[in-house]
Amino acid sequence: MSVFIKDYPVRFYEVDQRARLRPVTLLDFFQDAAGGHTIELGIAVADLRERNLTWVLSRTQVRFLYYPRAGAVVRVRTWPSGREGLFALRDFEARDERDRLVAQATTSWAVVDLTSGRPVRLDNALPDYPVRAERALASAFPTLPKVENAEVELDFRVRRGDLDINQHVNNTVYPVWALEAIPADIDANCRLFELEIAYRAPVTYGDRILSRLQTVPDTDRPTYLHQLVGTSDGRELTRLRSVWKRRG
Repeated sequence: MSVFIKDYPVRFYEVDQRARLRPVTLLDFFQDAAGGHTIELGIAVADLRERNLTWVLSRTQVRFLYYPRAGAVVRVRTWPSGREGLFALRDFEARDERDRLVAQATTSWAVVDLTSGRPVRLDNALPDYPVRAERALASAFPTLPKVENAEVELDFRVRRGDLDINQHVNNTVYPVWALEAIPADIDANCRLFELEIAYRAPVTYGDRILSRLQTVPDTDRPTYLHQLVGTSDGRELTRLRSVWKRRG
């Protein structure tokens, strides 16, 4: 049970205008596979909520290498890859039916007390479970820079359909808001190559969100900093960095 494997057919409603798998859909696959594995390990959200605890995603880093077309099958492998302080690491690898590498990802999760909203020590919160000392991406999750001079700002309102089991916005919604600010020429001529996300505060139903974007100069590939903030109080919710690769 150290590695969980699940196949995901790419359906037509999960692809973009080029009939390629959407990046955020792949994040949905990863989230689903992680949830399935935690059920097997006895550390699922339902198990934790019995003790007034839950999982909260802190960091994500993904490298997108190939975008399958509608009708393909993506096989996701995921495994717990370690613990660092208050955080549990989980990594992912995705391949298509021809064994082409689709994506690699690493994530960092905290177990949070539902009453206080604060992380708890993993040794006190979780039973022993198998950990595989293998990293799909070797990342120390460095601090992402803040957007200082936004070139684009877009406004969004949280919908009921954006919420998850914790009554907060699901973690795969944040990159949708962030990537919507990408310039049209980049979206038309490039594909997302790397995405880093640092979740800093939860968002609830009815909140209004400002998606801010800033270009990172002097890079080999088009690179952008993103920031999501609450419009009512200016509270910083998420920082992201996206790297894009010209379509071949």
